[in-house]
Amino acid sequence: MRRVLSIAFIGYLFTLSAPAMAQPHGVGEGGFINLREMNIQKPPDIVAGLYQQECAVCHGEALQGAAQGSALVGADLVFGSSIEDIAKNTRDGFPDRGMPAWSTVLNDDQVLALAIYISEQRQGTNLDDFRYNAPLIVPNRVIKSEHHDFTLKTVVKDLDALPFSIQPLSNGLILLTEKTKGLSIITREGKQQPLIRDTPKAYDDSFDMVGQPMGLGWLMDVALHPDYDLNGLIYLHYGDRCGDCNATSRASGQDVSMNKLVRGRIRDGFWIEEQTIWEADKETYTLMPEIAAGGRITFDDGGYVYFSVGMKGPLEHIGVQDLTLPYGKIMRLHDDGRVPKDNPFVDDPAAVQAIWSYGHRNPQGLEFNTDRGQLWSTEMGPRGGDELNLIQMGLNYGWPLTSKGVNYDGTPVAWGEVLGIDFYVDDMEPPVIDFTPAPAISSFAFYDGAYFPAWNGSIIVGTLRASDLMRIELEDGKEAYRETLIEDLARIRDVEIGPGGEVYILVEHDTGGRIVKLVRVIS
Repeated sequence: MRRVLSIAFIGYLFTLSAPAMAQPHGVGEGGFINLREMNIQKPPDIVAGLYQQECAVCHGEALQGAAQGSALVGADLVFGSSIEDIAKNTRDGFPDRGMPAWSTVLNDDQVLALAIYISEQRQGTNLDDFRYNAPLIVPNRVIKSEHHDFTLKTVVKDLDALPFSIQPLSNGLILLTEKTKGLSIITREGKQQPLIRDTPKAYDDSFDMVGQPMGLGWLMDVALHPDYDLNGLIYLHYGDRCGDCNATSRASGQDVSMNKLVRGRIRDGFWIEEQTIWEADKETYTLMPEIAAGGRITFDDGGYVYFSVGMKGPLEHIGVQDLTLPYGKIMRLHDDGRVPKDNPFVDDPAAVQAIWSYGHRNPQGLEFNTDRGQLWSTEMGPRGGDELNLIQMGLNYGWPLTSKGVNYDGTPVAWGEVLGIDFYVDDMEPPVIDFTPAPAISSFAFYDGAYFPAWNGSIIVGTLRASDLMRIELEDGKEAYRETLIEDLARIRDVEIGPGGEVYILVEHDTGGRIVKLVRVIS
C-alpha cells in the first residue's frame, strides 16, 4: 500500500529524505521521494480546526452566523474587515456585546491565523480550489470600470492547459510559451502556428499533486530585447533539466532542474543562434518543480536584463538567504550575459555574481517602470503574504525569515529558528502592498498607452486563485486606489500591454488556455 504523506508546507513535498521514517513505497535509493509514486494528501488545516473548535458555536460552521454571533461572510463587518481589524476584534472582544476577549485563550499567532482564515472565506479563495477546472465563461457584455468601459474578446482559445507567457509584437503577431510544449506564434487571425523548432526542450511529463500540476523542465517566460525591431533578439527563461548530472540526481535516481536564461532568434520556424545568458552551477539543480521557479524576465533602459529565480532549493526555506546559492533571488546582468561591475555582491567571490536582491519566495511578476526608473516584482507568499515589491539593489525581502502570511497549515513563518539565522525584521524590506488574504498574485504590467489613456501609470495585475484582474494606482510609493476590472474569470497567468496600448491576458484552464483582449468601448 502506498504511504500517505501529510506535510505542512509545500517544500517538504519535493526532497524529503527518509532516514527518520520507514521506507514507504515511492522512496528510492538515497531516501529521496519519487513524487509520482506517492499518494500525497494536503495537510490538515490547523486554523480551520481552530475556528471550528473556538468560533463555530457562535458564528456558524460555515461562518454564516448563529444565534449567538453575527455572520462573518456575505455581510459587512461593522467593526472593520481588514486582517488587522479582525485580529484586534478577536483579541480584544466586545464584552458589552457578549463576545469575550480571546487574548486570554489564544496567542497572537493563533489570532492572526484566524483573521487570515476568516478573510480567506470572505474573499472566496478556498485553499482546496486552485480553479483549474472552475467554470470559464468570458462575459459577452460591456464591463464598466472607473475610467473606461470595455468588452472582452477571445483572441485564441484551445491552447495547451498550461500556458505561461505571451509577448505581443509590433506586427500584430503574439509569441506564446506553453510550459510543457514550447514556443509558438499566434497569427493576426488568432491561429496558433506549429511550435518553433530547436528551442530549449519543454518536458511534457507533468503530473498532478494535491490539485496542482507539477513538473521539471518547463518553458517559462519569453521577452523581447528592447531593440528587437533592429536585432531580432528573443529571450527565453526555462527549467534546464538533466539526469545523472549532480549528487542529488544520482542519489535520487531522478532528473533535476534549475532556471536558465538564453537568447536567440526565430527564422523560418526555427530557433537559431542561441546564446546562454545565465545558468547555475549543476550542483544547485534540484528536484523542486518549476511551480516554484519564478521565471520572469524584464529589461531596463540602460542595457540590463533582470530575471527572477524562485525558491527552487531542496526545500522552500533552504538557500534563499544564502548568497552562494541562486534560490530566491532576482538577478541582473548586461543583456549579453556579462556581470555588471556595480552588482551588489561582486566583491564576494563566493556569492552568485548576478544577484541583485534576495529573500524572495516565488516572484511571479517582474517589470521595469521606465517612467520612474524602478524595478518592481509581484511575489507569492504561502498563505497570505502575497506582495508587490519595489526591488532595490542588494536588499533582503525577508523570505523565509518573515512574512505577512502564515504557513499553509496556519503556523507562523519562523524559519529563522530552523536555519539558525538571527535577524531583525526592520532590516527586511517590507512590501509596498501586502495582499493578505492571498489571491495568488501572478503577472502584472505598468500601463502606458493611448488605448486606455486614463489608466496610464496604473499597474494591471492578474491573480490565479482569485481569478481576478485588478488595476492599482500608486502615489508616493503607496497604494492609492484599487479596482477589480474583471472578477472571477479564470486563472490569469500573464498580463501584457500590446504595442497600441491594448491589454492582453493569458488564461490557463483545464479545457484549454486562451488569450483574451480588453477592447475599449467608446460612448
